[in-house]
Order: sequence, then structure tokens, then C-alpha cells
Amino acid sequence: MDHPIVEPNMYAIKAMLILDGDGNRLIAKYYDETFPLVKEQKTFERNLFNKTSKGSGEIILIDGLTCVYKSNVDLFFYVIGSNKVNELLLTQTLTCLYESVQKVLGKCFEKRVFMDNLGSIFLILDEIVDSGIVCETDSRSVIQRASIRTEEQQPLGEQTVAQVLLSAKEQLKWSLLK
Repeated sequence: MDHPIVEPNMYAIKAMLILDGDGNRLIAKYYDETFPLVKEQKTFERNLFNKTSKGSGEIILIDGLTCVYKSNVDLFFYVIGSNKVNELLLTQTLTCLYESVQKVLGKCFEKRVFMDNLGSIFLILDEIVDSGIVCETDSRSVIQRASIRTEEQQPLGEQTVAQVLLSAKEQLKWSLLK
């Protein structure tokens, strides 16, 4: 039985998603016509969330697509490719996305802070993947190329009073949790 030779394809990523703890879309970037209608996308996202929200795995095959995922507190990160794409590439892309968002949000890794930094998160996605082609998998380079100032980089004198209070509150919370 002859199997057709599959040519390598630079268009490895079909979608990148970030959903909240209830499975609602926070960010969804689809790079091809696999799900051309928003209704189809939302149905896929709901199905994906239902299968992954209680699981402890990191990879799932759903609707003929390979999906790698990671969650933290109330955010779920997904990178989706075809069933022929190398899972390591998907995993590296997911790790870069997750670490980059983590650097922007700092220790306050929750939906409210995520929404406050939505512009930076969109820049991160655009730096990692362009039209389905993976451009970068190093989170430090992504943050640098997107010119995003992380919490650690901002001098105390340039922070607003609200930022200083939020930072102090987070440090106190983490010290109490230890």
C-alpha cells in the first residue's frame, strides 16, 4: 500500500487560543479556514475545553487536529495544529506563549490582570506566530521584540501608586502562601 509523501509545510499552526476558567474565549487567533465561521470556532472551543478542563494531559487529538494545552489558575492556553505536524513544535510554541504571558502578568496570573494587559498579549501572539508560521519560540526574544516592559523591568520610581500597592499586595500574598 503506497502512502503519499507529505511535503513539509511552514504553516504549522492552525490556531492559538486562550480561554477563561469557564471555557469562554479571551483570545482566539485562527490562521486557516479549518473553522471559517465564528459559530464553528465557538463549538470547537467549547468541545476542546470540555475535554481538557478536567484532564491532566498536555496533548489531545480532537476533530483530526493535534492540540497541546496548559492551564494556570483560571486561564487555559491552547496551540492547535494538523494531525501531521510535529508535536514538539506545537509544545515549544505553547511554552513560549505561556512563558511570555507569565512574564507580562508576573505572579498575578489571573483573568482580571490578563484583561488589563490584553494589548501586550496580542503583541505576544503576533511575535510568536505570523499567518500560521512559527516565527519565535524564545519568550525572552518575544518580550524584547514586542518591546513589552515586564513588572521586573519597571523601576519603582516609574510605577504608579496603584502599581506599587498591587505589587506589594502580591508579594505579601505569595509570602503568606509559602
